[in-house]
Order: sequence, then C-alpha cells, then structure tokens
Amino acid sequence: MPEATHDTVPTQFVEAKGIRFAYRRFGKRGGLPLVFNIHFRGTMDHWDPLITDGFAKNREVILFDNAGIGASSGETPASFPATATDAIAFIKALGVEKADIVGYSIGGKTAQEIVVQAPDLVRKLVLVGTGPRGADTQASKSAEIFAARYDPPEHLWIAVHFSASPAGRAAGRAYLERKLRRKDRSPEVSEKSAAAQLEAIAKSNEKTEGVLDYLKDIRHPTLVVGGSNDLIIPTINSYTLQQKLPNAQLIIYPDTNHAPFYQYPDLFLAHAELFLND
Repeated sequence: MPEATHDTVPTQFVEAKGIRFAYRRFGKRGGLPLVFNIHFRGTMDHWDPLITDGFAKNREVILFDNAGIGASSGETPASFPATATDAIAFIKALGVEKADIVGYSIGGKTAQEIVVQAPDLVRKLVLVGTGPRGADTQASKSAEIFAARYDPPEHLWIAVHFSASPAGRAAGRAYLERKLRRKDRSPEVSEKSAAAQLEAIAKSNEKTEGVLDYLKDIRHPTLVVGGSNDLIIPTINSYTLQQKLPNAQLIIYPDTNHAPFYQYPDLFLAHAELFLND
C-alpha cells in the first residue's frame, strides 16, 4: 500500500475542549512530529504540498484546522493566546508530548503563543512570514490586497504569497496547481471566523509599553524565514524577531513576498532540515 501524501492522507477527527478538530497526520513516524499552524483565512488545504510532502519524507507531519476553521467545530477565538490554547489542547489530545512547531503568518503568531503557554511541549520553532506582538505594519498592503477583486478568485493567493516579478507569478501559478489537486478539501473559512481572526490581528499588533519583552523568555531554537519584500507582514518584523529572540537565526530569500518558502520550496526544505536536525 503506498504511503499517504498531502493529497491522499485521510482526514481524521479528535475531541478536545468540546471542539471536534479535523486533522491529517502522515509521513515518517518515530521522531518528533512537526505541527503546522496556517495563515489568515487558511485551512489544512492552503499548505503547499511540496512543503508538507517534503518534510514527510523524513518526519511526521500534522496539519489541522483550529477551532471554527475549515472542517473543525467550535468558535474561532478573537485573540492569538486563545487560538494557541486551542492548538495546545489539540496537540495534547493526539497524545503528543513534544513537537516542533511551524507557524506561517498569523500561524506564526499562534506558534509564539503556544511556546509561551506550553514551553515544555515545544522543542524548536520555524516562523515564516510573521511578526511579534506589536508588529510594525506601517508598510503593509494587506488591506488593499485582500480587498481587491481577482479573476479567478484563487489568484488572491498569488498576490498574497508571491512577488510580482515574472518568476514570482510563475511560482504562484505552480503553487495553485499543487494546492488545488486534493479533491476532498476542508470548507473555506467563514466570514465570522475571518472577522475573529482580524480582531485577533488588531489586538496582537497593538503598541504597548514592553510589548516585545515576552520574546526574551522564548529560548527555544527558532528559525525565522522572511521574504525580501513582504507586503502582508512587513519584512522588518522578521528582523525584529531574530534580534529579540535569544536563540534565533534569520533567512531572507530574494524576490519574495509573504510566502518565501513557497517560492523557494527546495531551498527552504534544505535549510529547515538542517535547522531541525541540528
């Protein structure tokens, strides 16, 4: 029987905190699993199969829809600490005692809150296209990118994730082809859940005295990956994370926007594997 892949692994469910979490678990068993936390308006089906299948060659991958998202029940919280509490409950419900955590965009904000609340649950962090609490969003084009009309609508994700160069747009089209291969997909994120996520973003980005102080207490090895011109969570935030986290390294990929790992999947996988296996 062939090994399950991003496109073929069945969706499973587990109960925790009164929430029925939808998840997919595949790859090489035996080591610490890698738990993925997705971006705004994203579900399990918004991950790039090149990334998830690439990791699954050497380790176990866990994708999930958090509370109120996609195929999971419950209400989507309006804060990232609450989102992290739900994620922790999900991970523990699987019987996982320690994991490596990947967080992309607002999933990166959730990942940071996971390690704040449950430091013993996490070994290493991979943060992509994200920022800290109190993120610098002055240069963000997020509102206008999400407000624009796209034909077809899926091309929104090319504008969000990829640079506007010919190479970036070509990479975006290839990503969409991979992303849409799976047929039994999670439902799209509801407007109610998206509104809760927007409220969580606004709360997280508030500028308060000592807003970055929490980062000094996150001593877990962390790989921060940024795009050279991130139009959603500006690139300066990746640098801030690396500077404020005590044990972080930073990679910035050229000619990239919000999803540098989708534009350079092979390079990212090589860098991430070096980091995770060190």
